[in-house]
Amino acid sequence: MATTLAKAADGTEAATHAARIEHVSKSFAGPAGQQLVLDDITLDVAPGEFVTLLGASGCGKSTLLNLVAGLDRPSVGEITTDGRPALMFQEHALFPWLTAGKNIELALKLRGIAKAERRERAEELLELVRLKGAYGKRVHELSGGMRQRVALARALAQESKLLLMDEPFAALDAITRDVLHDELTRIWRETQLSVLFVTHNVREAVRLAQRVVLLSSRPGKIAREWTVDIPHPRRIEDTQVAELSVEITEELRGEIRRHGQH
Repeated sequence: MATTLAKAADGTEAATHAARIEHVSKSFAGPAGQQLVLDDITLDVAPGEFVTLLGASGCGKSTLLNLVAGLDRPSVGEITTDGRPALMFQEHALFPWLTAGKNIELALKLRGIAKAERRERAEELLELVRLKGAYGKRVHELSGGMRQRVALARALAQESKLLLMDEPFAALDAITRDVLHDELTRIWRETQLSVLFVTHNVREAVRLAQRVVLLSSRPGKIAREWTVDIPHPRRIEDTQVAELSVEITEELRGEIRRHGQH
């Protein structure tokens, strides 16, 4: 995908955005004809920014993420990204016949990294996600949270500047999810990645993001955005997180009610 560049202060060229979504709509064929799922979405993700996409089930969040990932094309509009994004799904999608380390090495191999370098790099990525020593473990030996850490390490192995995450922690228990929120925040801040994170969990959205974008129910449109100025480290039970979550939840409920009245 194309990238828009600007001159930095030192004269080098720097990307002006990690992702730019311009007037994007998406329709799918249905029994009653074309069904509009996304309607005129315009959204930028800045370099190093963490943005969450929030909305009711079926509002088109995952569809939009797939479009940004290049897995599908918009019916109308244009999407540009700073290089090819990495995508992390709700399911870990690890190959069970490979070890944790070999799952990561596969992503490195696809990038053309020499075999001699893959083991060392995989070990480094496992250490980054706090799984040092897990290189030789099989998938069935890992807990759900550990599997998602390996999946995250595999996504990071692609060395993309934009990480797309589609409800990656939804299937985990509350404590494991809370720990992984901390880990993801740490990794995002250490690596300066841009993140576009899909969730239907309001508190998760507020805890993680610098900006929360609410999509209306179908067809999905941007209903409202919030800048999250709460300092890190954040806890899901923090007063500021709770207060903003209540405000966003009320907006979300309103969108669901409006959709139900159609």
